[in-house]
Amino acid sequence: MSLPDAFHEIAKRVNNWGRWGADDELGTLNLITDDVVREAAACVRSGRRIALALPLSQDGVQTGMIPGRINPLHVMVQINQELFGPGTVACSDDAVTMGLQAGTHWDALTHVSHSGRLYNGRPASGITAHGGASFAGMATARHIVSRGVLLDVARARGVERLDGGHAVTPEDLEAAEEFAGTRVRAGDIVLVRTGQMRVFLAGDKHGYGYPSPGLSIRTPEWFHARDVAAVANDTLTFEIFPPEIEDLWLPVHALDLVEMGMPQGQNWNLEELSTACGQEGRHTFLLSATPEPFVGATGAPVAPVAML
Repeated sequence: MSLPDAFHEIAKRVNNWGRWGADDELGTLNLITDDVVREAAACVRSGRRIALALPLSQDGVQTGMIPGRINPLHVMVQINQELFGPGTVACSDDAVTMGLQAGTHWDALTHVSHSGRLYNGRPASGITAHGGASFAGMATARHIVSRGVLLDVARARGVERLDGGHAVTPEDLEAAEEFAGTRVRAGDIVLVRTGQMRVFLAGDKHGYGYPSPGLSIRTPEWFHARDVAAVANDTLTFEIFPPEIEDLWLPVHALDLVEMGMPQGQNWNLEELSTACGQEGRHTFLLSATPEPFVGATGAPVAPVAML
């Protein structure tokens, strides 16, 4: 089934191909300038630090719904081994096998393609079995640090968690912006809280993944208009799942990553941050969220920290 005309119309309106040059691999991360970071640093007032990553363990969020995306398998390869002879310092070492998007992560611009194309019009064939992404892989995002803005859609609507069938709209984002008492500006990293993470934290892994609230196909235009650098949320699929338009799977992924060149993140734990923002009466902070630099990767784990 081909993508509908409505999708292509939105794609034209949010397209950033060539905006930063034909060879650009960063997309909207270009919006995080030195001035943006300097202003973001001024958000640190109390020094309170909130970790936003889920623990990496075999009991993670993956259930097998996404083929090959396995939870981390951690093994010991050395245990108190005296490498340099009896009586010398003993070492313990570990190894991990995991899906790079298994836990809290960023999607690289090459995570999805549509109509045979990646961001900036590059051919999807640029992703290969041995080399991964030869263009715009996750390692190109060498530093992701900017002002973070928590748009707490759930609390703005007066609930702890949005219903599974709720598609987060631009109107929801603006209501959350008003609730936060701030305005999203160019170069910001927006964190959208739906409250869905509460389902996983309560022990229901399957319920966490499906059905899930998430971003509507209408939201990419809002992020584009605000010149947002990146968006992350507290769900498995990022966008509403099952999709709001029957048989139109992952349209928000395609619009954000392919057309706009905007990284997106999933499985971020925003619960403690939501509480902290409420206590401090502000929803902006310095956010450090640089992914692990796996060369050729189409996504990578991240351990984000919000500093208030």
